[in-house]
Amino acid sequence: MAEYFAHETAIIDQNCSIGKDTKIWHFSHIMSNCVIGEQCNIGQNVVVSPEVVLGKNVKVQNNVSIYTGVICEDDVFLGPSMVFTNVINPRSAIKRNTDYQKTIVKKGASIGANATIICGNNIGKFALIGAGAVVTKEVLPYALVVGNPSKQMGWVSEYGHTLEFNVNGIATCKESNQKYQLKNNTVIKL
Repeated sequence: MAEYFAHETAIIDQNCSIGKDTKIWHFSHIMSNCVIGEQCNIGQNVVVSPEVVLGKNVKVQNNVSIYTGVICEDDVFLGPSMVFTNVINPRSAIKRNTDYQKTIVKKGASIGANATIICGNNIGKFALIGAGAVVTKEVLPYALVVGNPSKQMGWVSEYGHTLEFNVNGIATCKESNQKYQLKNNTVIKL
């Protein structure tokens, strides 16, 4: 007996590895050779393409498309109707399934509703991608990016709150009291 829950309308292809306590909801399709970690939540009408890897506790909201080449580390949040791409120059009449590019979403990152992540652009740990953003380049750890094309607007804590650095490059998250240092355009949790 499976140690995960799948709604009766979900389709799960062969050779998938699905972790304990994961939930897969209505009309979602988990394609062959996927690896989905423990305690994930796969919302309604989600497509997880072949060979996608989702770590532990990944939350995938409704209507998300996760294409081959995507790896999401632990504790990633994928907002409603966001989408990944996996080919830079798609053409209907030209097969490019050997040209898939990898995209890695690092631990704790969140991607907002209706965002698009252009393939080959990794998302740093605990980064926050705003709703509707179109990510066309690498996103730094703890970065807050918004817009089309996306631009970095600041930095966020592991709790997702904006960080305000003092003249010494130190910021404290109001929610958690965690301290962070900004040095050479890199945020370090102290």
